Amino acid sequence: MSATMTAAGSPTFKRINRAMLFGGFSAFALLYCVQPLMPLLSHQFALTPAQGSWTLSVSTLAMALSLLLSGALLDRVGRKKLMTAALTLAAVFTVLTGFAHNLVQLLVLRALIGFALGGMPAVAMAYLSEEIEGRSLGLSIGLYVGGTALGGMAGRVVSSVISDYASWRLAFGTMGAMGLYAAWEFARNLPPSQNFGQGRPGWRAMLADVRAHLSDGGLPWLYAFAFLLMGAFVSLYNYISYRMLAAPFGLSQSTVGAVSVFYLLGMYSSPWAGRLADRLGRRRVLWLVLGVMMGGLLLTLSNALPLILLGVALFTFGFFAAHTVASSWVGRRAATSPALAAALYLFFYYLGSSLVGSFSGVIWSARGWNGVVALLACALALAFAIALRLRHLQPRAPS
Repeated sequence: MSATMTAAGSPTFKRINRAMLFGGFSAFALLYCVQPLMPLLSHQFALTPAQGSWTLSVSTLAMALSLLLSGALLDRVGRKKLMTAALTLAAVFTVLTGFAHNLVQLLVLRALIGFALGGMPAVAMAYLSEEIEGRSLGLSIGLYVGGTALGGMAGRVVSSVISDYASWRLAFGTMGAMGLYAAWEFARNLPPSQNFGQGRPGWRAMLADVRAHLSDGGLPWLYAFAFLLMGAFVSLYNYISYRMLAAPFGLSQSTVGAVSVFYLLGMYSSPWAGRLADRLGRRRVLWLVLGVMMGGLLLTLSNALPLILLGVALFTFGFFAAHTVASSWVGRRAATSPALAAALYLFFYYLGSSLVGSFSGVIWSARGWNGVVALLACALALAFAIALRLRHLQPRAPS
């Protein structure tokens, strides 16, 4: 393996981060453009909120399974080739979603989108961990996560506005076209891997690597953290739209979708948290940003719309910061097969999105928003307990 690593400020560093910005943007825009449309789709197909959430959960569950099943490929296939194929296929499936004739077709296509995107996030983390030198890694992953924040925001806002003034079918078609352009920019800008080495062949070797990661003193805790963190985040955005569409707020579909503009905070908090973690240590930053998330969550209990919006903003800021810190820690912690370690992290991340996100719909129907907040507060409390547990971890690399 080459010893050459890319440092911040170099032309190659800028090319890598430009490509990853487009890649992260497209992946999250295509994945989450359906989220603000869930109340609309629930009404059209006569679904409960929990059932409607499966238009997103089926994608995140398929992505989780794809990440797990494709683990054997992650260290054997060229990074750039796999990520480009993932982005292109997901965009094509999104265009086709606009032609779905019934709920079954819609869910199948959404599942295919998630399965295709399984070839992007873990490989992106592995690529950055291999190509970017350690002192710049937190910043680089922070910029990538910032791109996912921009994509998550744009996907929600664009799809909600188009569905409000035209139709959800046109919304999906537009998002697919945006995804195809982003895939082209990604392929055009990303340099080929310089430090990628072929992994050991065979499923037995992969299972041995899985056992090694799961028996590590820190990685399983980071995986549990990812499950809770993403489960809480997606649940808040899933059901805050139902709350704002209903009395006493009665907001429009496009206005509710515009709440996703808070994702732009992730473009700041992600690189900020990455730099801070590189300087102060990951465990200290985790405690801080989890406190910000909890404070924001509790503010959403208010019936005053400005306080609710402030709460969503703080929760979003803290989430992207926490995800940046935890995901970069996985890349630094893994002794072998960093791509598989990242895939396992994201498997639990998206599993949390699917399971906690859907279960929160049951709580919403039974206990309303107060019940959802109570559930998510418990999830964040457990995440904080894990962060405290990680303070005893002796890192393999400076963290």
